[in-house]
Amino acid sequence: MADNGSSVPRRQLGRMLRKSREEAGIALEAAAEDLEWSRAKMYRLEGGAVATRTHDVALMCQLYGTTDELTKAMVGLARESKSKGWWHAYGDVLPDWFSLYVGMEDAATRIREYEPALVPGLLQTPAYATAVLSSRPGATAEQVQQAVNLRIERQKILARRRPLPPVLELILDEAVLRRRADMMPEQLAHLLTCAALPRVSLRVLPLATGPHHACLAGAFSILEFAAQRGNIPEPTTIYSESLTGALYLDKPGEVATYDEAWRSLTDLALTEEESAALIDDIKEGFDA
Repeated sequence: MADNGSSVPRRQLGRMLRKSREEAGIALEAAAEDLEWSRAKMYRLEGGAVATRTHDVALMCQLYGTTDELTKAMVGLARESKSKGWWHAYGDVLPDWFSLYVGMEDAATRIREYEPALVPGLLQTPAYATAVLSSRPGATAEQVQQAVNLRIERQKILARRRPLPPVLELILDEAVLRRRADMMPEQLAHLLTCAALPRVSLRVLPLATGPHHACLAGAFSILEFAAQRGNIPEPTTIYSESLTGALYLDKPGEVATYDEAWRSLTDLALTEEESAALIDDIKEGFDA
């Protein structure tokens, strides 16, 4: 039977299962023997090649001694891996401290991101991130600080040595840069610093641009992956966040649609040099 489920949750589940086994100090062959499975099955499950039964995940978690919270998260991923499309509702299937996207972002070799409303998380200053995260209804100061800390931790991938940082290509709407707020001069200066990094490309979509193909998409990220240890690379994945969850898409037709939207944005955006000059001009306007 063809597997029509999304590969995103099963790939993440495979990574989590492998990490749990390794942290438990159990070799793959030993785990296969204890579970009375073949090595081939273990490789397929940990590689995310097939959907995993919730019963099998529970057995593996019991063998590895994972916490109840982590077990619940992985069982939830196993259940969702059979869905034709996957919505990740925060705090519903997975615990608050875990984010699927963070793991994918860390593993990606190229990230393309379009943002019409906010500075992307990887380039936010602590002050900007605090303002954004504090806008969530009911968010406590402690929750906001934890979320800011996670965001700053994520940004370390841009300066890491091994593996190489991902190639980060960003297109921001000019309106993002012109929002009047006290932290914006610092944020704009930080954008210029990040734009100078060798593996970062930052371009601005000018306000003069009329309606365009990506308008209907809203903010989105396209994550690409390289082959690891000779394995087939994970498929390119689209990530789009909303107020209640996030959509992960990896079917070829879906990726092609967003690729086309990205190409339309690159045709309309300013060059990197023009974008940097505009950001500097806007910053000077704030400082004046």
